[in-house]
Amino acid sequence: MGLDRAEYLVTTEWLGEHLGDRGVVVLDVTGKLTSRLDNGPGRELWAEAHIPGSQFFDVASAKGVLSDPDAELPWMWPSPDQFAMTLAAHGVGADTRVIIVARTPRPGVDSGTMWCTRAWWTMHHFGVDCSILRGGIEQWEAEGRPLTSDGGSVSLPAVGRFPLAPDWDRGRASRNDVVAAIEAGSGQTCLIDALTVESFEGREANYGRPGHITGAVNVPFVGLIESETCGFVDADTMSTALVGLDGPAVITYCGGAIAATVPAFCLALLGHDRVSVYDGSLLDWAADPDLPMTNPNS
Repeated sequence: MGLDRAEYLVTTEWLGEHLGDRGVVVLDVTGKLTSRLDNGPGRELWAEAHIPGSQFFDVASAKGVLSDPDAELPWMWPSPDQFAMTLAAHGVGADTRVIIVARTPRPGVDSGTMWCTRAWWTMHHFGVDCSILRGGIEQWEAEGRPLTSDGGSVSLPAVGRFPLAPDWDRGRASRNDVVAAIEAGSGQTCLIDALTVESFEGREANYGRPGHITGAVNVPFVGLIESETCGFVDADTMSTALVGLDGPAVITYCGGAIAATVPAFCLALLGHDRVSVYDGSLLDWAADPDLPMTNPNS
């Protein structure tokens, strides 16, 4: 079987042929886990070596370019006004094709994939024509394609205010949406926990209360990728892991709505169009003792 929305990924060959084309903007979303275990920008990695013409695009910081700076929790979706201004500042207009790229600084610690899917998920639902570079910067480099350390400013086209999709909010779910999904019971909305089996089973507690949201099923995001540099598994493996889950609608979550975008993106590749990501995820849910969680390890 193939991918229904294969255009959401581009190959290194495609980018090599179109790099520098008018209307193609390359955004590098590399993130890096700090010694304090905080996600932070990988700007210094971009400065050392990046795809020529690419712009660094800080999605990883808690209050990065695609996060609401006024929200209590990190990585909450931006307002429409903030998003429109951010896109205009990076030369993205109505006719722009955005290619999202990243590298994985330390496999098993930092993942380029989840920052790419997080950026794609937000931009796609706001109406941007965007795709992810399959294989990431690592594949680009392995093929001998050009990298540069030139940190000079990129010549950007003059664009107007980005025309936002009227239903831009459809890609995210709130706490109330998750509560409603639980109350509706099986057969309506499937809740997917994208974290590790250890976290799902309550053997790790990185977000407060251990375990998972009651009624959720576990689809760890690492099972959907061949590497942490945007090397996704084949369509058959992806379909086996995701298709046939209970309910026509899906809500994915993780700790902070980053890794959760990997299964959400894979479902989009497979043509599933009723998927949303719980914006607050466990940082929001686990903090409220009145919200139901299941801990198989208790």
